[in-house]
Amino acid sequence: MPTNAPLNRKLRMGLIGGGQGAFIGRVHATAAVLDNRAAIVAGALSSDPARSKASAADYDIPTERAYGSYKEMAETEAKRADKVDFVSIATPNHTHFEIAKTFVEAGYNVICDKPLTFDLEQAEELLKVVEKSGVVFAVTHNYTGYPLVRQAREMVLNGDLGEINAVRSNYIQGWLRTRLESSDQKQAKWRTDPKQSGIAGCFGDIGTHAYNLGRFITGLLPNEISCSLKVFEEGRALDDYGVALVRFENGALATVTASQISHGRENDLFIEVDGTKGAIEWHQEEPNKLLVRKNGEPHKLYTRNGGPYLGAAHGASVRLPSGHPEAFFEAFANVYNTAYDAMVKRANGEKFETTNTVYPNIYDGVEGMLFITKCVESSKANGGWIPFRHPKSRK
Repeated sequence: MPTNAPLNRKLRMGLIGGGQGAFIGRVHATAAVLDNRAAIVAGALSSDPARSKASAADYDIPTERAYGSYKEMAETEAKRADKVDFVSIATPNHTHFEIAKTFVEAGYNVICDKPLTFDLEQAEELLKVVEKSGVVFAVTHNYTGYPLVRQAREMVLNGDLGEINAVRSNYIQGWLRTRLESSDQKQAKWRTDPKQSGIAGCFGDIGTHAYNLGRFITGLLPNEISCSLKVFEEGRALDDYGVALVRFENGALATVTASQISHGRENDLFIEVDGTKGAIEWHQEEPNKLLVRKNGEPHKLYTRNGGPYLGAAHGASVRLPSGHPEAFFEAFANVYNTAYDAMVKRANGEKFETTNTVYPNIYDGVEGMLFITKCVESSKANGGWIPFRHPKSRK
């Protein structure tokens, strides 16, 4: 089948961020081209023009399309017959809004790292711009791309677990147990800086992933939230540990715990969902397994691509036979792939879904910013319960 039929060509990608020393930019670049549906053709890879252009060779970006700034990129690309179809934003939080707004207003599709923006006000404004523009806008809550996470969502929505009563979603790391930011480590430095990261540290960085995973799998809409955030490393400006309790509209309860100061923990995102008919458990560090439990029955271990008991959402997300592990890059690529489907439809003049998408979208991004805002607000009120629901939240 031709690439991206009926376009019959690869989508042209521009990368913002990802210059020398970056982490997530390389992940975006790898995931974007994994299925041969896109090619990186342009980039503004650093806020430092010299470093930006020097980094271009790392991505095989031609010299003439290695830009010193994202504004230069937007203006120059607009004049090309072969301009980029979309841009991926892999920069610190405080830069997302202006970059995304610039490209959305120019009619480009956008894939943006999370959190969506620096604060909720920016997120709300960006939502208006996106809705007006009609572009495809994805947010890389990449853990929703794992095949067995999508399987879990399908099982919940099909009623296999019955009514959902409880969700326990946790994201536990240990890399910030010491003041790593004081040693000028790039990732630690900007993630712990309120001027670049926003009002939350650990909870904005990884707590949003834990919350989003529970929302994605269950489809439950939140109603109220209580939260307690803590700085355990003396002198740090933003939280490095936190716990939130969410009440959903159906009466279910969810806990969200995030830590970056737990010894020996690497990237331990895991979730448990309890329903009236059954329960499931999934761990990101062992993503090819999904544990299913029912009282009075042996525990069942679902494995990625393990057999016909798995549903269509899972099947559309796998590339390899069972026993050949898939993980982080593939999950990230699944977010890209579903966004590509919408981009191809848009380029071909077809209608495409913008709200109830498989990939995380602008509405998920706004709700993530609302989550951060309400968690900080509740924590300042000693964990008091406050309303938590965005009028445009989707299931």
